[in-house]
Amino acid sequence: MRSARLFLLAATYFALLMTASPALAQAQVQPSDPWAQAASDIPADSNVRFGLLPNGMQYAVLRNATPAGQASLRLRIDAGALMENEDQKGLAHFMEHMAFNGTTNIPENDLLRILERLGLAFGADTNASTGFDQTLYMLELPRTNDETVDASLRIMREQVSEALMAPDAIDAERGVIEGEERTRNTPQQRVQNAQLALIAPGQRLAHRPLIGDMDIIRTAPRERFVEFYQAYYRPSRATLVAVGDFDVDAMEAKIRGAFESWRPEGAEGPEPDLGVVARRGPETRVLVEPGTQSLVQINWVRAPDMDPDTVAERRENLIRGLGLAVLNRRMGELARGDNPPFLGAGASTSTIADSLSLGTLAAAFNPGGLNRALETIEQEQRRLVEFGITEAELQREITDNRTALQNAVTAAATRSTPALADGLVRAVNDDRVFSSPTTNLELFNATVEGLTPDQVQAAVHPVFEGQGPVVLVTTPVEIPGGEAAVTAVLEASRQTAVSARADEAALEWPYTDFGPPAPPGARAEIADLGVTRIDFPNGVRLFVKPTNFRDNQILVNVRTGIGELALPNDHVTSMALANSVLGPGGTSRLTVDQLTRVLSGRTYSVSAGLATDAFTLGGATRPEDLQLEMQVLTAYLVDPGLRAAPFELARSQIPQQLVQARATPGGVLGRDLGELLASGDKRNATPTAEEVAAMSIEEVRAGVIEGRARGPIDIVMVGDVTVDAAIAAVANTFGALPDRGPQTEPPPGSVVRRFPAPG
Repeated sequence: MRSARLFLLAATYFALLMTASPALAQAQVQPSDPWAQAASDIPADSNVRFGLLPNGMQYAVLRNATPAGQASLRLRIDAGALMENEDQKGLAHFMEHMAFNGTTNIPENDLLRILERLGLAFGADTNASTGFDQTLYMLELPRTNDETVDASLRIMREQVSEALMAPDAIDAERGVIEGEERTRNTPQQRVQNAQLALIAPGQRLAHRPLIGDMDIIRTAPRERFVEFYQAYYRPSRATLVAVGDFDVDAMEAKIRGAFESWRPEGAEGPEPDLGVVARRGPETRVLVEPGTQSLVQINWVRAPDMDPDTVAERRENLIRGLGLAVLNRRMGELARGDNPPFLGAGASTSTIADSLSLGTLAAAFNPGGLNRALETIEQEQRRLVEFGITEAELQREITDNRTALQNAVTAAATRSTPALADGLVRAVNDDRVFSSPTTNLELFNATVEGLTPDQVQAAVHPVFEGQGPVVLVTTPVEIPGGEAAVTAVLEASRQTAVSARADEAALEWPYTDFGPPAPPGARAEIADLGVTRIDFPNGVRLFVKPTNFRDNQILVNVRTGIGELALPNDHVTSMALANSVLGPGGTSRLTVDQLTRVLSGRTYSVSAGLATDAFTLGGATRPEDLQLEMQVLTAYLVDPGLRAAPFELARSQIPQQLVQARATPGGVLGRDLGELLASGDKRNATPTAEEVAAMSIEEVRAGVIEGRARGPIDIVMVGDVTVDAAIAAVANTFGALPDRGPQTEPPPGSVVRRFPAPG
């Protein structure tokens, strides 16, 4: 069952959405094979061994040695809250808890003892989750020796076929579930429930909260648990995923040995009637919920997309995703500009739990900013639908996403084991073929070959069609005029003519010369760490550690100055917002959006911040773009943008964030704990609304420039890099800067951090 297929083109998720090209040979499968590739022209990743036990249980085994000597196990049950009867609401999640509360051959306390003896910590390495359409049990194995693997598979088998569900254990767990319900009952959760009720009226999805009905949780007899367990915890609904540093043949044999004898008990549960998407016209709903972020959504609801996972389907989704990526980039630029119309906005399309498909425009705003936010997202969506996208915009998205896919190919051998296991589970839940990075790239290249902006425009148009539109405004304060006023704003916006987007001016990368390259000075080996230290004449110290943990990735960290130690500890200063300005401010010659435009297709990243004892810069790149990465980081150091727009945006959000923090115990803790643990040190304090109102960008600019102007620079470089390449990249960037001079000394008492006196 597909829970949600999101088609936003974020590069980090993009590779998971791609599969094969038409030129690829079709996978060889048996007609009775339940895996998605059996009904698709997309070949699955040939490194994965997909199997089916005689009892109907599926399994997928993949050898992966990152990290070495470890493994990830996932056992998925194809049943969640949507399978519950009216008198079982909440039992899918409750049943997940009971699987840890004793089985036929493993008493409750012994299960945790076994796991702890094997080195697994409950919560970190042993966990489970329940969704609308699946229940998932997870183990992270610190070793792959026989004892650890055998015990782990035995525990998983017992959980799904031998749970005792003793009446006294059920009664003891009822209070745990009630406590979880209280913790989950946040403003955000109430908003989510309201959203489902609005977009799925009359459908099962709107009436199956994952935590359940508390009356049922408190009173459901054991027989009701057994009924659900026997109906849906069955081998034909189970998939075991094993990824890690092991022999595939041996792991497959162990899975067969542990699960082949599993036989279902009782009658099989039916597939739920999910209902149909209701016919409806335009509708507006305002939900006032103190403690929430102000948000407006325009939703178009359609019947669920149940098309099988094929090359043609993936091509259609890819082209649509490219168009949405352009729209989201446009809205991101608006949010980062001067006097922005919203805090953030975006468009998406998804299929939710096989119940409905949804096209959504959404924007977050500060109280009082609804009208402008609503008008802007409506008009930007229409601008794209009516006038399409430019060739330059299309090529930018193609270039960036091709680069991400190429990087995935080169790093395929060192992918993370837990991430691969989770990816296989998502593929099962979405009824999607799990394909290799090479296949993903081939499909992408075949899809974008000859692709035109007109084709992308045509693919995006259906996202904003369907029942509705259904408008939902969630707000912590009343909206003057209520729903009628919101509807009027939307209707007036629709009458406003829009024009095509202006062409963007051509840009060049200006940061290629920081002075003559510096010859490296002293060099020392730190043998026990595998680190080489190189000192440059200007006070730059480079530490390089080549590793093979991940191919084609280099991580860079830069530190200079003394950070917060230079700030007073008795009052809050404007530097409390420095982190909101340093990264988003770009450089003085290029905004963040101009940076991404001029460097399209290159692999770089930048983070900038003010830490306790240093100003920090960081990023990740690949070997071929290491020189560029160092140019970007150096530009952020010596020519920071420090623009007013991100400062004003951050300052405008804090009053609403402070209100939201008061809405939950966790929010209050996060707001106050830092200052409390530092005995009132204001550098650790969350600023008040009044303190924020008095802040200025000029103070931030002066503090950043002063704090980063002098003192040694430490650069740490780790990953797929040689020492010589690291030296060359630093020599003509940071190493070429003027002499840094001595480190600034912190004010007296600045380095002291005190815990509160005992109470």
